[in-house]
Amino acid sequence: MAINLDGIKKKMQEALDHSAPKIEQGLDKASGFAKSKFSQYGPKIDNVTTKAKDILHKGTGSEGKGKK
Repeated sequence: MAINLDGIKKKMQEALDHSAPKIEQGLDKASGFAKSKFSQYGPKIDNVTTKAKDILHKGTGSEGKGKK
C-alpha cells in the first residue's frame, strides 16, 4: 500500500489556509492575555506574535496580509 504524500500535503495546506484567520485571532488573544499579565514584556510579546504570524502567512502563501 503506497502512501500518497502529495495528497496529504495538499489536504494539510487546505486545512491551514482555511484555519489561518482563526489561528491569527488566537495569537492575538493569547498575546493580549500575556501582555495583561506581564505588561513589562509587552514589546517582546508583540515581537513574538509578529514572528508567529509571519510563519503562519508563509505557510499559507499570504505573506504581508493581516500585518499592522
